[in-house]
This record gives sequence, C-alpha cells and structure tokens, in this order.
Amino acid sequence: MLAVLLVCAAPVIASYFTYYVVRPEGRRNHGELIDPQRPLPALTAVAPDGSRIELPALKGQWLLVSVAGGACDSACEQHLYFQRQLRESLGREKDRLDRVWLVSDDAAVPDALKAALLDASVLRVAGLEQWLQAAPGQRLPDHLYVVDPLGNWMMRFPAHMDAAGAAKAKRDLVRLLHASSSWDKAGR
Repeated sequence: MLAVLLVCAAPVIASYFTYYVVRPEGRRNHGELIDPQRPLPALTAVAPDGSRIELPALKGQWLLVSVAGGACDSACEQHLYFQRQLRESLGREKDRLDRVWLVSDDAAVPDALKAALLDASVLRVAGLEQWLQAAPGQRLPDHLYVVDPLGNWMMRFPAHMDAAGAAKAKRDLVRLLHASSSWDKAGR
C-alpha cells in the first residue's frame, strides 16, 4: 500500500520540488510583459479629420501601438510596415487586433503613408510618457506596444525590431489571441 501511495504522490512531490526549489526561469515570450499593467490614460487625441477622441474609447480591441512624430523617419516607416504585416499574418484572427499610430508632435503625416494607413487609427496625442515607457536607454518610438481589450498596456516589443524579431512578435500575438479567445471577440 505504501508503494502505491508513493507512486501516486510522486508527480505532485516532483512538481512542488521543481517549482519551489529548482525554479525554472525559461520564458517563451519575445516581448517584455509589463507588470503592473497600465490602463489607458484619459488623454484627448485628435484624429486626422479633426475630431477629438478620448484614448479610453479605444478599449474593446487588442491594439498594436506605434509612437512616432508625424514626419515619420525610416524607423517609423519600418514599425508601421511591421504593424501591418503582423496584423495581416494573423489570418482570420486579424479582426481582433487594431493598428494604432500615436503621433507625438504637430508635424504633418507624409502623403506617401496615407494609403498604407487607411485601416489604421492615426491619432495625435501629447503626454504619452505618463502612460507608455521605453526600455532603459531607448526612446518611445523605438518599440511597438500591445494593449489588451481592457485598455491596459501589457507588453512592449524590443527596440529596433527586424524581420526575425517580427516573426517572434507574431508568435506572441498568436498566443495572446489564442489565450483570450474565450472572452475576447472581434470588433469593439
């Protein structure tokens, strides 16, 4: 009887030993999880048509956020390209993710970008530093940010993303959408 009890208890004992003594530190995510999460601030943004919108109105959808000045240098264009490609690569789940470009200054958006931004939300807003934060030694425009449907900033992708980094970011987004599939539906 004692042998049967030990065989049945062995997996439980092994799991406690592994969790409390060995402490596995491996992680599977490419992006940096933000702890504690930060809710969307009550900042007023201006859309390209001049209408005003409160940032908390963006709740209800996963958001892939890019921050840059309106002039949009080559790094900004690269982020906007990765935003579009990441969303499109999600296939049938792409309707659960919105692209948002937060323009942090008063510079005009180049006409060459307007066609690529038709299905993205482009909003001018100031004071993002009270909500978003770059990694040490980086600037806000160096990262892509993920906001959950509850309106919390919850992930930051590494600065200066390349194609390999974008593939890893896609895996993170697929995992997030899969994990939230029971409670999050497409659309706001």
